[in-house]
Amino acid sequence: MEKELVEFIARALVDEPDEVEVSMIEGEKSTILELRVGADDLGKVIGKHGRIAKSIRTILGASATKTGKRVVLEILD
Repeated sequence: MEKELVEFIARALVDEPDEVEVSMIEGEKSTILELRVGADDLGKVIGKHGRIAKSIRTILGASATKTGKRVVLEILD
């Protein structure tokens, strides 16, 4: 669920939606989502002063309350 949510948001923000990749690493108490976008689109996903990235993390946190797991978003370059 969270993986698809991050993919959907990222694809809406970037110019090259085909380059968006989200990989998921599941642990016992937490899930790590690694987001990769094209080099030119990295700034669009992070936003000024990290505001867009923080907003995506907030939405993920709200979505993860259903599962009871902690979700961490890492934006990789």
